[in-house]
Amino acid sequence: MNARRAMAVALLACVLPAVAFARCEGYVPQPRPQNTFAQDVGRSFDRVIEEGWIEFAAYEDFPPWSYEENGQVRGIDVDIGRLIAAALGVEARFRLVQAGETLDADLLNYVWKGATIGGHVSDVMLHVPYDSVYACRIEQVTFTGQYAAEVIAIAYDRKDYPENGPTPAFFRFDSVAVENDSISDFYLTSLLGPVHKIRRYRSTTLAVKGLATGETMAAMAPRAELEAGVAAQPEAGLAVHRPGLVGFARGRWTLGVGVNFQHKDLAYAVDDAIAAALADGRIAAIFKRSSVTFEKPER
Repeated sequence: MNARRAMAVALLACVLPAVAFARCEGYVPQPRPQNTFAQDVGRSFDRVIEEGWIEFAAYEDFPPWSYEENGQVRGIDVDIGRLIAAALGVEARFRLVQAGETLDADLLNYVWKGATIGGHVSDVMLHVPYDSVYACRIEQVTFTGQYAAEVIAIAYDRKDYPENGPTPAFFRFDSVAVENDSISDFYLTSLLGPVHKIRRYRSTTLAVKGLATGETMAAMAPRAELEAGVAAQPEAGLAVHRPGLVGFARGRWTLGVGVNFQHKDLAYAVDDAIAAALADGRIAAIFKRSSVTFEKPER
């Protein structure tokens, strides 16, 4: 399972009724193990500074966020990692990782424990969806450094929709591409039922290529992935818009980072670096260079 599917599961799991509770009110903390030695997991902020480098975990094969091209690690998340490292005065190192079945598994493997066989945690994990209720449950991770917001959108062929872009109701009759088992797939299947107009692809990149070659009339996915795919095929005459999504409880979410809960000082330093880059426009400039819309996060 790839990053998009893992995050879809995580985001859907975080959907709760919109009731005005105080953060973490009513949440019962996890049991505390008795008579066990404290475990020092990962590297402290002082050690990061002393050793002169910081490692970021980022999802593999995830354009425009993080991917490898010609032997080089690239993407929006990668540029944000480099920005953080520069603020700390250390070298940025990147570890491209596979996504597990859930966000819980990714955080366990890459932030607070490490995989059972040959695993280690990274200093910071990028592209972690932020939800205050979810953060109450995962106590081993400090969720911080919110740097952008992502939304679900629809890409379409201008020839098929010359006036206005399609809405989900169109896809009872018009073909639409989605990544298999993604949040868009779940939503459209729930809204429309198992209609044959929903065409499933292994990735959003392939879904947009299917749209560009005329296999479908539209594609539905997170906006950044759609915009990157459209920008890569300017000759196809594609466009992206964000329509109203009836019954979609989580069509927008905030992206941030995850740091092991033992290293609060590192988490604070990372958050300060991101806050400064948001304030002076450097993060917005990263998105612009990637031809992706930047939407400010809720912080």
